[in-house]
Amino acid sequence: MSSNLKVLQVIPKLGYGGAETGCYDIAHYLPENGCKSFIVTSGGELLKFVDKNKVKVFRLPVQSKNPILILINAIILTFIILINNISIIHARSRAPAWSCLIASKITSRKFVTTFHGTYNFKSNLKKLYNSVMVRSDLIIAGSNFIFSHIKENYSNYLNQKKKLLVVFRGINVDYFDPTTKLENEEKKLLKQWEIEKDKKIILLPGRLTTWKGQEVFIEAINLANIELGYEAFYAVILGSDQGRDLYKKKLIRLSEQYRLTKQLRFIDHCKDMALAYKVSDIIVSASIEPEAFGRVSVEAQSMEKPIIASNIGGSNETVIDEKTGYLFKAGDAKSLSQKILKTLTINETQLKLIGVEGRKNIVQKFNVEKMCFSTYSEYKRLIN
Repeated sequence: MSSNLKVLQVIPKLGYGGAETGCYDIAHYLPENGCKSFIVTSGGELLKFVDKNKVKVFRLPVQSKNPILILINAIILTFIILINNISIIHARSRAPAWSCLIASKITSRKFVTTFHGTYNFKSNLKKLYNSVMVRSDLIIAGSNFIFSHIKENYSNYLNQKKKLLVVFRGINVDYFDPTTKLENEEKKLLKQWEIEKDKKIILLPGRLTTWKGQEVFIEAINLANIELGYEAFYAVILGSDQGRDLYKKKLIRLSEQYRLTKQLRFIDHCKDMALAYKVSDIIVSASIEPEAFGRVSVEAQSMEKPIIASNIGGSNETVIDEKTGYLFKAGDAKSLSQKILKTLTINETQLKLIGVEGRKNIVQKFNVEKMCFSTYSEYKRLIN
């Protein structure tokens, strides 16, 4: 059966987000298990790392929400499916999912979707647009939180004959491994960040957007400083503004207002996120809206770092409160500052224990091999 299994994954762009890396990981896992692997995407930075000897890539404008392009994409996908005798079509976003749904109906092939986020809906029309993600033969939720979200909001569109299940997102625990980083690499990165390692470093990774909670983080730093009476640590906000210039200026003004300019660094990009975690002492995920999964919390634990995360969304499932990190009240700067102060005062033995338990948690539950195997197993069940 395995050698006959041909899977076509369709994703708007192959960047570095959770959906994209999941697509990339599955695409390379399949050939290792005797299956044929195909990707349709419009492009993306991760594309250059795809092994073209193992994975066949087609470029189509599947990122477009234009109804005419969606229909044209569906027709082209139909030809790709028939010519390559594809067994399973796996869509990872809404616009391409509509093209895939049409193509799957024409070709009578099995259709899979992964529900990667909560997808906002302020009208019935938007909800109808989102509903394509539950119109497949197999619906994969990336967390129990997303599973519940689907049940609560899309029950009218769910067909009881179709399968809905959770396959936890996974990360590469070999990449996010603290033992793989060298001291000279760490020194080089700290120099780039213009930080002397005479104080602890608190890191907040994530693109600059209001719901990621950078404002809450800055306010929490200020409250921690007031409580301590001095600047006991450095803080780093690591992430691109992705064109949100006004929001970045707002954050900079806020840091100036609290006189944090010497203590707080804004870093646009870091090629080696594992290294960024390694040089840091405490990692924060301050999202004020639920994360579907929350990669930061998982990556931090894999790097044996204590994580302080909002008590909403996927973090409730990935962080074991008081054991592998701490959960704080989402959107509450005072709650976050208290957790920061608590983590700063923990002795090194306890910190190391939190790190060890964190990595154990991720290796057991959220590693990429487990995610790939679970998805692959579901593909085989679907065909059988």
